[in-house]
Amino acid sequence: MKKDNENPDYPLACSTWGDEELAAISRVVNSGLFSMGNEVCEFEKYFSSTMGCKYAVMVNSGSSANLLMIAALFFVKENALKRGDEVIVPAVSWSTTYFPLQQYGLKLKFVDVCEETLNYDLEQLSATVSESTKVIFAVNLLGNPNDFEEINRIIGESNITLLEDNCESMGASFQDRKTGTFGIMGSFSTFFSHHISTMEGGVIVTDDEELLHILLSLRAHGWTRDLPEANRICEKSSDGFFEPFRFILPGYNVRPLEISAAIGIEQLNKLHGFLNVRRENADRFKTLMQRHDRFSTQKEIGHSSWFGFAIICEDPIVRESLTSELKRFKIDFRPIVAGNFAKSEAIKYFDYEIAGELAVANKIHASGIMIGNHHFDLTEQLKLLDRSLTAF
Repeated sequence: MKKDNENPDYPLACSTWGDEELAAISRVVNSGLFSMGNEVCEFEKYFSSTMGCKYAVMVNSGSSANLLMIAALFFVKENALKRGDEVIVPAVSWSTTYFPLQQYGLKLKFVDVCEETLNYDLEQLSATVSESTKVIFAVNLLGNPNDFEEINRIIGESNITLLEDNCESMGASFQDRKTGTFGIMGSFSTFFSHHISTMEGGVIVTDDEELLHILLSLRAHGWTRDLPEANRICEKSSDGFFEPFRFILPGYNVRPLEISAAIGIEQLNKLHGFLNVRRENADRFKTLMQRHDRFSTQKEIGHSSWFGFAIICEDPIVRESLTSELKRFKIDFRPIVAGNFAKSEAIKYFDYEIAGELAVANKIHASGIMIGNHHFDLTEQLKLLDRSLTAF
């Protein structure tokens, strides 16, 4: 890590903005219209087209995207979730994969991850699925797709709902299909450190019209104002006085700003180029790591968008020594996402079970390091990494 007054030579995150984003901000400021409006609508159309799905709903963060996905499943007409239902989750992810599940009274069942992919251990996942399982929440970690062919085989003909937390994997694909679109809904983040940045921001994608309408209502107070006249969840009245203030669902206010959407449009224009450079950096990183066999790293499944680079050490003592070298070479680092979340202090508030042993999640928690990937050429930064690993 770095002290507040130090600038790393190899940072974890950096800005992806240019003149286009600043011009977009100026355009919105000059319009005087800041609340959710036309810019958000245009961004949503562009995003759904980019990801190859029917609908996109922009919100104020990827965390809110996960929250609304879980909430929406409680209000569908068929097979709605209820408190106490079982949701399978991977043991390694960010906190806001799990928090909405606790907040809606769901029971979590933690499954280990694979050391090579950092996604679900598919054998353990298969062994864990039961008649009690209502949802499999798949997390595409650090840009790496899950093996959705195998996950769908595990689900088979059951009534299990597949959701995706794709906040770290925008632009990744599996079998020529974008991640985030395999589940009935998928979440994305556009936070500063992610593939595109809109200050704060998130998106939910779906092909399901009923879920779209539920999400639109939940996003803004649970009211009917943002629903089309013909929708899947209510009949709208002609009462111009009360209809705009008619509340039908216990919703939130997680609306995005016009500025964020305007920035997002410019960032989406650059996404393809960003991804190409990230993948070129990943090729350099993989070549470098072949020279350092005391460490392992993530194996690509499908076509990763390489959010960051994982380094797994032999043991915690090795990690402690390596972090000293990374500090010396001014290389930023952090835990791999949040490590094993079942070890979090917040877990005492959850209803949960652990399926088998979380051996790999524990190893990642104790011995893992994540370093950054970026939208620009990291040749010089990776030379620093090579020197630090060699010095170690």
